Amino acid sequence: MEPSKLVIVTRLTRLEESIRRYNTRQQVKFYIESRGQSFDDYELEYENYQRAREAVVRSIPPDLRFQIVDRSFLPNFLFSPDDLVLTLGQDGLVVNAAKYLDGQSILAVNPDPARFDGVLLPFRSEQVLKAIQALRADRLETHHISMARVDLNDGQFLHAFNDFFIGADGHISARYSVHYREQTERHSSSGIIVSTPAGSTGWLSSLYNMASGIQRFVAGKEKPSGTNKAPANKAQKKDPARKEDPPAETAPHRLAWDERKLVFMVREPFRSQWSQADLVAGELRENESLRLESHMPERGIIFSDGMEADFLEFNSGATAEITLARKTTNLLLPEHT
Repeated sequence: MEPSKLVIVTRLTRLEESIRRYNTRQQVKFYIESRGQSFDDYELEYENYQRAREAVVRSIPPDLRFQIVDRSFLPNFLFSPDDLVLTLGQDGLVVNAAKYLDGQSILAVNPDPARFDGVLLPFRSEQVLKAIQALRADRLETHHISMARVDLNDGQFLHAFNDFFIGADGHISARYSVHYREQTERHSSSGIIVSTPAGSTGWLSSLYNMASGIQRFVAGKEKPSGTNKAPANKAQKKDPARKEDPPAETAPHRLAWDERKLVFMVREPFRSQWSQADLVAGELRENESLRLESHMPERGIIFSDGMEADFLEFNSGATAEITLARKTTNLLLPEHT
């Protein structure tokens, strides 16, 4: 692959964001230290990021054009089909960038490996030159990560790398009708989460954890804290009829990133004369959709990946259809040596 240009997507560090808010470095230092936090850590993070950024720029081959774009400009930035996108930041920056791409490959660079685990960041700044050379020689593998898409009946749409939230803006009930396969219900709930495979270990996993804990409590398998405790020196007998919780790697909510499936769950559905609470979870495969009709006169919203500022209004008269996205996130992987 020969990229037409390299687009480097950056983000502000905590120090830079704080200076924007408090105007000067001295004011930021006073504020942080007055709260008992370390200003040195803010400076170290900034310095490490700048070193990584400089190392990336120095690594770019002379014949490859490049452009640096802050993540705040992503919603309005026009990528060329043959662009190579290099993200320099935490995993969330890959998530932010992926929604605005359509087939472009992502070279995800961890700017501070001692600070960030980087599940989505297979490269380091010192590996950028070799990675670009390997890409040009077609020696890099690509991980195709499934995404979700929502389309409104007015033509607006949005993609999600991790998950969608469909509900109300604030602590009020979301009211809508849900259509899934042959089922239809009216809901009053705290909203719906639609998770992609990449997001299945995030927000979706917390819903599984909550449901599992409630199920154990109702079944009497888990006593409230402080009640009926056995003495510390008394051996606990194992109940042969009780099934052990599945290990983390086989938990039902963990999906392979390239699996073509979405999972949705309704949060806190309320049963009443107007609303039902039977259709509360399901999965979407290829050519399947989840259709929602809003019954909220105002404050209905849809956003993805925790980016509440980039949202779609979902008020009365709006219909949303959620499907597996045609496009995938194409995350480059280091070549095997």
